[in-house]
Amino acid sequence: MDELFESLTLIQTGKVRNFPVVMMGTEYWGGLADWLKQRMVAEGKIGPDDLELLFLTDSAEEAVEHVHRAHLAQQEDARRRAHRRVKRRALGDPGKRGQQER
Repeated sequence: MDELFESLTLIQTGKVRNFPVVMMGTEYWGGLADWLKQRMVAEGKIGPDDLELLFLTDSAEEAVEHVHRAHLAQQEDARRRAHRRVKRRALGDPGKRGQQER
């Protein structure tokens, strides 16, 4: 449980790149998910979008598909970041790393 919430916190705070958190067993994890919605969101401790970090399922196929979609999304994000870097450099902007080296 500690590792689950630590992972979610690292994702929320941007300390690690977002990765899929799959919870197998809706009967087992459903109570926790309900509590997060009914208490944590209701009390403003977390935002409703934070719940989207969790994927509950009973299906191995759904879990694999979720991880695959997340992988494709990360690849697309990496392509966009690389494209922006190339554009900035072409315009003479060294970016964050270039500024630190000065």
